[in-house]
Amino acid sequence: MEPMSSQETADSQPHSAVSLSPNVPPALRGAESYHVFISYSSSDHQWTHSIISQLESCGLYVCYHERDFTPGRTVLENMSQCIQESQKVLLVLSPEFVRSRWCLLEANMSLFRDCLERKPIIPVLLQPGVSVPLHLCHLTYLEANDPDLMSKLLKVLCTPNQQLQSSTVMPFQPPSIYNGKALQPLIAANDEGLNKWDCGQFSDMEVPDQLRLIIEDQEKYREALRIINSVSQNKVWLRPLWLRAVMYIIGVLVFTGLIANFVYMIGNNCFLNQDPDAFCFVSISSFISVPLGLIIQLGLWKKDDEKYIVRELQKAVGQANTILCEEKLLMGCRSNSKIYLVYVSLDGCKDEFAETFSEQVDAEDMFHRAMTFFSSGYACCLAKRHFPFPQSSSTGHLEGGVCFCQYVSQQLSRGEWTQGVRIHKDINMH
Repeated sequence: MEPMSSQETADSQPHSAVSLSPNVPPALRGAESYHVFISYSSSDHQWTHSIISQLESCGLYVCYHERDFTPGRTVLENMSQCIQESQKVLLVLSPEFVRSRWCLLEANMSLFRDCLERKPIIPVLLQPGVSVPLHLCHLTYLEANDPDLMSKLLKVLCTPNQQLQSSTVMPFQPPSIYNGKALQPLIAANDEGLNKWDCGQFSDMEVPDQLRLIIEDQEKYREALRIINSVSQNKVWLRPLWLRAVMYIIGVLVFTGLIANFVYMIGNNCFLNQDPDAFCFVSISSFISVPLGLIIQLGLWKKDDEKYIVRELQKAVGQANTILCEEKLLMGCRSNSKIYLVYVSLDGCKDEFAETFSEQVDAEDMFHRAMTFFSSGYACCLAKRHFPFPQSSSTGHLEGGVCFCQYVSQQLSRGEWTQGVRIHKDINMH
């Protein structure tokens, strides 16, 4: 989504006194009762009601849930009717709206499809950094902190629908519209109180609302999450300090006891105080076992630090992506508590691998290895819209961005090799 281009403001008058000479509200026709239906989260009511007051003072009929929903009907029924009776739909996008009301709308997209395809959608970002839902990514949006917001909003609302360019929410479309778009990231269920040497665990019970229209086989999503959650189960098993201390003491005592028993047996039942050599051997063994146990514990501690956990998570995410890429979804990981999600088609890149390696190695296996070791970093770069190298002037498989095989080629040329990966440096695919 891109911001709307700036429009000239009406002199220096306050928003409520914007001149209506070029912005006359269009006539309501047929079943229309309102010029605009505003959908917003109740937590954003203060800002939204200020906008509603200004719009109504300019002669526009505004519909919103707190006043105009019919008591006794479900939220979905009310929303459907209000959209049908309004010329346009304004969405106040905030984190709370995306989590609640938009998810409700998106999960029931079929209910609103007919009316939404005929209604212009006007998204307003209430604050920077809001994760825009996938099905709104192709729309032009307004920003709440824009000083010219009201003049721009009035111009859109006062323009008849037939004069506006097509800008409505559409049902799920092929990748041409959404390819390369970032989705809401996944946050670990145990994010609160998570230590840097711990590993986040991600819920695989339900597929998030934003992914239900994307992933056809939802079991693939759950399988991918199980792979990622296995890091917490298998790679981090000596986290608590008290458990480390107990195991260290037990290990020293058991090791010392075994040595003492062994010396006692080979001493032909001679007591240690009657066998100086045996006593000396046990003493030396005990002296060695203490620092040896300490070294082992320090090694485990080092193994469980944040860099190790993130590295293991990235490997698991890469393996998960070999499953999810078939659903045009990739995950990326840069911390132990957050996973980035991007919608991207890799069909063209996969064909490029097949053509490049068809006569040398198993192209399918080569693509699988590239996914395992490079896809997590690629997904993060897409989500952040930043790559650690200049974008190539040559055209790849992702319009306006870096495709996966371009990313792999750049990483290899920069010496970003991973142990066990053998991908020829002739992946100069573009």
